Amino acid sequence: MHSEEYRVYYEDTDAQGVVYYANYLKFFERARTEYLRSLGYEQKNLMEKGIIFVVRKVIVKYLLPAYLDELIKIESKLVGVKKVSFDFLQTIYNSDSEKICEAQVFCGSINIESKKPMLVPEKLHVNMVKELN
Repeated sequence: MHSEEYRVYYEDTDAQGVVYYANYLKFFERARTEYLRSLGYEQKNLMEKGIIFVVRKVIVKYLLPAYLDELIKIESKLVGVKKVSFDFLQTIYNSDSEKICEAQVFCGSINIESKKPMLVPEKLHVNMVKELN
């Protein structure tokens, strides 16, 4: 499991100071990126090798709003790893530690040119499998 904290900025909110629903996906993306970085995944290096990771499906549950200037915490948990795909459960908590949003995120590894599935790089795959255990 990996945890990141973010401040909610004006640009994240609507006219009422509430986080705009689509911006939760940005928070999840940033948290997944940092989690994968902690496991040895660096986007630039993999892109140079012709590999990119994509989101293939997202299921989101919005439970409570987050507000302007609030400090939120995003927890990311790897819940599945296969040869060309990996899945997360991500949860956002507000400053009162209440669950405000949850997402199941299904990702895949593809060849940057052909856009076809490609094996998750071995070193990263091994680190992901270790995270599951």
